[in-house]
Amino acid sequence: MSYSFHIPKAIFYFVFQLILQKILAKNDLITRLLIWRLRHMSNQSFILILSGIIGVLSGLAAVLLKEVVHFIQLFLTEGFYVEYANFMYIIYPIVGISAAYLLGKYVFKDVGGHGIPDVLFNISKMQSIIPRVKTYSRIFTSALTVGFGGSVGLEAPMLVTGSAIGSNMGLLMHLNAKKRTLLIGCGAAGAISAIFGAPIGAVIFAIEVILMEISTASFIPLLIASVMGSLTSMLLIGEEATFNFNLQDQFIAAHMPYYLLLGMVCGVVSLYFSRAVLRTEKIMEGLESQMIRILYGGAFLGFMLFFFPPIYGEGYDTLNMLIDGNANQILEKSPFFSAIENPYLILIFLGMIILLKPIASALTLSAGGSGGIFAPSLYVGGILGFLFAYSKNLFGFHIPLPLAHFTLVAMCGVMAGVQHAPLSAIFLIAEITGGYELFVPLMFVSAISYITTTYYQKDSIYVKQLKDKGRQLPESKDQELLDMIDISHVIERDLLPIHPDAYLKDLIDLVKISKRNIFPVVDENKELRGIITLDDIRDIMFDSEKQSTQRIGSLMHSPPEILLSTENMQKAMDKFEKSGAWNLPVVDDGVYLGFVSKSRIFNSYRKRLIRQKQD
Repeated sequence: MSYSFHIPKAIFYFVFQLILQKILAKNDLITRLLIWRLRHMSNQSFILILSGIIGVLSGLAAVLLKEVVHFIQLFLTEGFYVEYANFMYIIYPIVGISAAYLLGKYVFKDVGGHGIPDVLFNISKMQSIIPRVKTYSRIFTSALTVGFGGSVGLEAPMLVTGSAIGSNMGLLMHLNAKKRTLLIGCGAAGAISAIFGAPIGAVIFAIEVILMEISTASFIPLLIASVMGSLTSMLLIGEEATFNFNLQDQFIAAHMPYYLLLGMVCGVVSLYFSRAVLRTEKIMEGLESQMIRILYGGAFLGFMLFFFPPIYGEGYDTLNMLIDGNANQILEKSPFFSAIENPYLILIFLGMIILLKPIASALTLSAGGSGGIFAPSLYVGGILGFLFAYSKNLFGFHIPLPLAHFTLVAMCGVMAGVQHAPLSAIFLIAEITGGYELFVPLMFVSAISYITTTYYQKDSIYVKQLKDKGRQLPESKDQELLDMIDISHVIERDLLPIHPDAYLKDLIDLVKISKRNIFPVVDENKELRGIITLDDIRDIMFDSEKQSTQRIGSLMHSPPEILLSTENMQKAMDKFEKSGAWNLPVVDDGVYLGFVSKSRIFNSYRKRLIRQKQD
């Protein structure tokens, strides 16, 4: 019996030591690499090399995800409409969302949902550290979600994957938070560039949405990562474009009044898109359990797909179909409208898609699927632009409008309004078209849409989602630096406490040995009862009678404000500003911890600012 027990144990120790040796060897190799790099390579050159590697890896991940999703969709829907009469659409979303949720929760420990808000939070609050599992988890969960009909896009999961690659590359190379943030931007730019084949738009998106600040030195790594991501995609799947736009018509200045109207409509639709997504998610969060959310979300989404098949997946094929002049084909996919040839029905059908697409996207994500609203915002914009020009041409007054132009420009407008990223929208759509003929209307419509949306909603949908969850992002560089200061690191504990039942003479004894003029009044349970200062006792401190009779409890007073140990530094500074005090006590569940002074905060802020400048 003992022999059969010790053999497996010996094997276990042998395998364990072998694995340990491999890990140590790997770490030793990285250590030697880092030492060699410090001796022979500057930080700037090293970042440039890493940005290229991150761009390639992000491009590979993007291509893998796109190909897997297309394979799943082709397998599920080829020859599908006639044989099954669309009834499988009701089942597919539940299957895909359930599989994605179970895989994320029990295998990867990374449940899907929105990706970009999480990246922004990790940069702002987590020192640009993104969990390693996100370098691959979203590829699998989003492939199942979108492949089985989830009405979301692949851009956000790919951006999360690329950002996670950049963050973990920075951790592996022992880079600081600022450089990790730059590498996160490189991963995001590489992923977006690989998906759309738009390297300039990808760089601007990384700057406008992901990064809070940028310099010339930081701009170059983003360019390299974006180009490498685009080249990787080209080498593996060719120059096949996401959109097949053939711009034959020239831009005409006489169309500008219509572009003005389109910009305002895009702003209104952007506002509806954001609020519909947030409202639907809030309703879904109110359901009892995750299983109920999956069933309800998948069922509602399935019925939407049954009646309106163009909502299936990303929907880019529908946009290409409309631009090619095959608007009637979108009705052929629906079992109820395929036999009807009526142009006015197309208007109603497209209008319903605009209203339902944001709700379908929110149902997909809140039910447990993985994806993003980047693609849905482009999709809704494209449908809106086509509907705008198609309806105007149908009624036939004034000059005809080019369908392709208005489809593209409206995509730009809705993206600018929903994501609050007008520059990214302009350059992304301009690059997708293969030219810059529409630069003037793209700029005009994105500006009008952005102004219209921000008038009613200050924050982008990503920031709004974080705020709804109680996660506040810094609005400026000063606030970001303040948020990096932990209140527990600036607490001063050299103030001498005194009991409320002590006498004045006890306080005078403390004054003789204390270097501070504030004394916290703390009881036997270490709870803060008040404070007392030298100014409070200056007139009576030499009165011998009162020294023996005056209790501290009768002399103390409440502090102007009390800081909680769980509060962030921005909240602490607000209390300092409101009270006008230079020193405030800190408590944790009523227990006295110490004091925080403005000068200590300013000193810590200055050190962090100098450190960032040096980095």
